[in-house]
Amino acid sequence: MMMPDNSLFMSGFFVIFFIIFAMVIITFGITIVKGVKQWSNNNNSPVLTVMATVVSKRIKVRNTSSNLNDNSGLHTSSSTDYFVTFEVESGDRLEFEVHGEEYGLLVEKDQGKLTFQGTRYQGFARL
Repeated sequence: MMMPDNSLFMSGFFVIFFIIFAMVIITFGITIVKGVKQWSNNNNSPVLTVMATVVSKRIKVRNTSSNLNDNSGLHTSSSTDYFVTFEVESGDRLEFEVHGEEYGLLVEKDQGKLTFQGTRYQGFARL
């Protein structure tokens, strides 16, 4: 009785493995390039201070869980991102990620001077 040839199976496996590996590397590369480009654009943008009104606030909660190897059970953790949307005098709306302390101090309909550089929030001074 003749054994089946596994070389076709193995070559197919390596082709699929290489394609998936290449896709993961390309995705990381694109993410890094986008991040560097945004960082550079922010650095080259002027720091602007404009009159603005706080129009909305939102949070984004991310949960992660993992099974620990020491038999102590499931480990869960979460992190929260805070976002505030401002409306400037022209009617345009700008959303910025802010620190939790700043998020807690801002109230919808607050009016004041918004300072930002590109997509970087730098502060809000109430009138």
